[in-house]
Amino acid sequence: MAVTAEARGTARTAERRGSARAVAVVSSAHFTSHFYLLLLPPLFPLLREVYGVGYTELGFAISVFSIVTACTQVPVGFAVDRFGARRILAAGLLLEGAAFVAIGLAPFYGALVALMAVAGLANSVYHPADYSLLNASVNPRRMGRAFSFHTSAGMLGNAVAPVTMVSLMALVDWRVALTLCGGVGIAVGLLVVFNGRVLKERPGGGDGAGATASGAAAAGATGIRLLLSAPILLGTLFFFGMSVSGYGIQTFSVSALHLLHDAPIVEATTVLSAYLFASPVGVLAGGWVADRIRRRHDAFAALCIVMVAVCIGAVAALRPPLAVVAGFFVVAGFFSGMVAPSRDMLIRSMSPPGDIAKVFGFVSTGFNFGGIVAPVIFGFLLDRSDPGILFWAVALVSLATVFTVLTTGKARRRR
Repeated sequence: MAVTAEARGTARTAERRGSARAVAVVSSAHFTSHFYLLLLPPLFPLLREVYGVGYTELGFAISVFSIVTACTQVPVGFAVDRFGARRILAAGLLLEGAAFVAIGLAPFYGALVALMAVAGLANSVYHPADYSLLNASVNPRRMGRAFSFHTSAGMLGNAVAPVTMVSLMALVDWRVALTLCGGVGIAVGLLVVFNGRVLKERPGGGDGAGATASGAAAAGATGIRLLLSAPILLGTLFFFGMSVSGYGIQTFSVSALHLLHDAPIVEATTVLSAYLFASPVGVLAGGWVADRIRRRHDAFAALCIVMVAVCIGAVAALRPPLAVVAGFFVVAGFFSGMVAPSRDMLIRSMSPPGDIAKVFGFVSTGFNFGGIVAPVIFGFLLDRSDPGILFWAVALVSLATVFTVLTTGKARRRR
């Protein structure tokens, strides 16, 4: 009996170590995907001069990235469910790294747009492949925390990107800095290749979430029928609202604060970094909460979104000094992070185990469609309106998103 107990303890320890390593590898990929999302926006004031274009054109380049991702992410989700996630994830990392190396070498605006399209194709692999690998490699009882580490790594990538670009530009030309950053994706792609044995391809054993998931919710609904069901469509709308408000802050707050406060780019980037570094802390706290909430992930997510809207609305209404703006950004970033694990658990609960990649690939297109419309709209507002309108718009979109998350939760319970 003692030997048996010892063997079981050893097996549990090995399982936990394998899961932890899998989470670390997948989270590294997610870090890289978000790192690339925010490499260019801090350069926008400079790129306007380099390429001879306005914020609207630069926003369009970001939109092209999102358009391509939106068009390819669902097919990639089907491919992941059918052929496996490891090779597809590694290929996406290598391709996106190469695209950003080329952007650093590109001499004109048209090349930027074309290469952002290539990067958008590479970006389509992350959500389907990442969530498929996590669902297969991690014990369901620790899934909320696994999602929180995964999401916090992505948000950390957001936070590190602007600081990295500003720091490198103090040492080298912006083109050299961007080329060096392109090497990150290539390195992480190789990390996935050499650690493939810890990444499982098939879901292990289900539990209340993935298997109960909507075992009922999806009974008789698979493939396209599943994706077009009301809960999944509402979840996609939820992701869309989160994306629009997030793009407003992450992509254009540096430019808006630069115009509002006549602040140097370095100072405005520091304020954005306060938001971005607070987000992964909020995600880790949110993961702990998500593992303890069984039924009302939607209500908790809605409360967090309201807090984000209040903080960003205060920046618009009060127009406080830059140091106070940073304080509001810290609180808003923390609560925007708290949303993520409950959001992911809500979507997972509606995903049959064999369809999890395509479901996450589909609902994540909400992020992509937000990325299509938000940069152009916010760039247009900055070119032609008072920069404070950016923060009003973000606050209002956040409040509208509360309705979508509560409706998603209601549809799930009805199922």
